[in-house]
Amino acid sequence: MKIVFDARFTRTDQHDGISRYGASLIEAVSRHAQVQMLISDERQLALLPDVPWVKINSPLSPAELFVARKVNQLDADAVICPMQTMGSWGRDYPLILTLHDLIYYQNPTPPGFLPLPVRLLWRLYHLAYWPQRVLLNRADVVATISHTTAALMARHRLTRRPVRLVSNAPQEGTVPRGAGSAPEKTLLYMGSFMPYKNVETIVRGMSGLPGYTLHLLSRISPERRAELAALTVDPSRLLFHNGVSDAEYDALLRRATALVTLSKAEGYGLPVIESMAAGTPVIASDIPIFREVSGGAALLVDPDSPDAFAAAVNTLSDPGCWQEASAAGLRRAGEYDWDASAKQLVEAAAEASRLFTAKRRRRARKDG
Repeated sequence: MKIVFDARFTRTDQHDGISRYGASLIEAVSRHAQVQMLISDERQLALLPDVPWVKINSPLSPAELFVARKVNQLDADAVICPMQTMGSWGRDYPLILTLHDLIYYQNPTPPGFLPLPVRLLWRLYHLAYWPQRVLLNRADVVATISHTTAALMARHRLTRRPVRLVSNAPQEGTVPRGAGSAPEKTLLYMGSFMPYKNVETIVRGMSGLPGYTLHLLSRISPERRAELAALTVDPSRLLFHNGVSDAEYDALLRRATALVTLSKAEGYGLPVIESMAAGTPVIASDIPIFREVSGGAALLVDPDSPDAFAAAVNTLSDPGCWQEASAAGLRRAGEYDWDASAKQLVEAAAEASRLFTAKRRRRARKDG
């Protein structure tokens, strides 16, 4: 089977969640099928596995409306996009589109890195569900990364197409921290600083955690940094890294008491499972997706309570509790695996191919 994978959402500097998801799947799927990537910038290759590729237009270009004309020439048995926005007009191939979450229906602020015209379209797109339905129903199969998102898709009747799970997973080759290693009094936050991420509650909770330092790892604007620093009486205990490499992230993770996230909405929350795979406990908001992903191995708290967050951190100050949480996370992380996700995707690609072929035959009989 030849699978063409849309890798144009790969970053050119450091992975974000979508970028890492796509790159990890491509590498894993390439062990089970012939894979060819679509890229839009050769700098993306630095973060992608060494498989054949074709350079085409950016997914944000007006040319995306006609991208299927180019993809038709690649003779794919299935085309997979890790987003739901790939142009499909005039396609002559089986197509899988991916919907990660429904966050932006409740939190309509678009990512700041998008161009202004795209941000305006983004807001309009998320005012109603029907544009999403139009996009998803143009696929043969729709993939998603969690049962939580699949349930939301069903509740809002977002697609008539089969919905298949293609799970996220920790990075391959992650080696857990030593069992006897004592954690530093540091906490890590890995994620954006958009309002729904609720970083404010974490920062306010630091007032009840004397001696602890909070490392905020992602890129942040000076304005947003000042807003968060103003929420604590001791801003020196907030360390803003403004972006870290994978190696720096791994090193910080292996020393920390816990990774923390009090987000009010997520499609998956990849840092949660990455932290568990490293043997670092997780403190997360008590919402459905974190219940699903952590499987009971994380300390879940009320996302609106700084005191509850601080109490969870203080629980981990007991060495026995910390070791127990670390071990539980390792067991849970062991249940996620990119190779298993690749097999899920290959099975979905085969299903998409069967459905596409059947649809083509029905159309031929009708026309004949």
